[in-house]
Amino acid sequence: MVEWTEQERGIITSIFSSLDYEDIGPKALCRCLIVYPWTQRYFGAFGNLYNAEAIKSNPNIAAHGVTVLHGLDRAVKNMDNIKATYAELSVLHSEKLHVDPDNFKLLSDCLTIVIAAKLGNGFTPETQAAWQKFLAVVVSALGRQYH
Repeated sequence: MVEWTEQERGIITSIFSSLDYEDIGPKALCRCLIVYPWTQRYFGAFGNLYNAEAIKSNPNIAAHGVTVLHGLDRAVKNMDNIKATYAELSVLHSEKLHVDPDNFKLLSDCLTIVIAAKLGNGFTPETQAAWQKFLAVVVSALGRQYH
């Protein structure tokens, strides 16, 4: 079980309370698919992903980016039991979708970059530490079924 300080909880809650899901989610997923093109193989049914512009303008990618953030929202609301909160998602990604669990880390890194750019000077070292701790717990929970 992960121990959260009140400062960490406050930082994570604050970040999510100010997020524009329709902006941040699609940007993070697009970045992941462009920078790590092998991740595109999981999105074959999403239509044209032939180049960066096609990915950025793909409405299915945008919608899934929003879905990812709503999934993270569940972790924020259940910070004391993220592993159980993500048990079903871990099984889905492992057994049905066959997603390489390393991709969760890649997407979390892309999300960190997008949020850091959005927050600018507000993305302090303390904010980054709390944010990356949170995402590490989420990535671990999503990868749990693979172990």
